[in-house]
Amino acid sequence: MRTVELLLDAGLDAAVRDQWRRLHAAGLRSLATHTHPTNRPHLTLAVAESVDGLPVLPLPVPLLLGPARSLGRALVRAADSPELRALQARVSAALAPNPWHAPEAWTPHVSLALNMPVDQHERALELLAGLEPLAGTCVAARSYDTETRTVTEYV
Repeated sequence: MRTVELLLDAGLDAAVRDQWRRLHAAGLRSLATHTHPTNRPHLTLAVAESVDGLPVLPLPVPLLLGPARSLGRALVRAADSPELRALQARVSAALAPNPWHAPEAWTPHVSLALNMPVDQHERALELLAGLEPLAGTCVAARSYDTETRTVTEYV
């Protein structure tokens, strides 16, 4: 499987990494401990068998990071903008991604922690309560290959 991911500008990237560290320092699950060299804050637009046919991605794309919230077993920052939704719909139409990434089902977000134990969610949300919305941009794109665990960078 291949992903299509957008990378955050320096300010948003630093803010998300700070939230990873805050969670970890509080003894909570966090992506701060995920040491694979490809690990960095990002927003996934699609997951598909192939990225052949990926349209040119008009970057930068405005992005607003909203509150922290639970999304299944993940802890995330909500993310959105009209431009982001339009781009995701174009990517979805071009790649026929899995159903989770169909435009009507897609939940844009930036992950803070994955596979968080159920008993940590409330404490994590309390720790991150009151986060101010952060405006920025997605400035680059990449594709992650889940089989080879490698990344292809796009401009």
